[in-house]
Amino acid sequence: MAISQAAAAQLAADYTAAWNTGRPQAVAAFFAETGGIVINRGNPWLGRKGVADMAAGFFADVPDLSLVCDGLRLMGDHMIYLWTFTGTHSGTGRKLRISGVEEWDLDADLKVAASRGWFDPAEWTRQTTEA
Repeated sequence: MAISQAAAAQLAADYTAAWNTGRPQAVAAFFAETGGIVINRGNPWLGRKGVADMAAGFFADVPDLSLVCDGLRLMGDHMIYLWTFTGTHSGTGRKLRISGVEEWDLDADLKVAASRGWFDPAEWTRQTTEA
């Protein structure tokens, strides 16, 4: 199944907007019922409930999270979503700017069947803990 560039751009814009609501369920709605996400080769969050739990964790850590889409790449039913978020870490009060990517396998309904997310954990640690 090939996805048009216009459909991919709209999906990226809508996904970005969902993150910016601060509502975990809004993020999870972009995933297939049995979809899931793995971040930095960690434990997977499976199903929409798992994805909502993942998003809730980010919102707890960065309650004023603001996400922007830095770009996308499209290859058939595979899409790469490039992002940067800014905000304030809830535990340290430090300002954050973290960039990363998500690699998506999309289903016929343009829902994320599988996502592999990546960001630099050393950069997260540096920004949240170093003076």
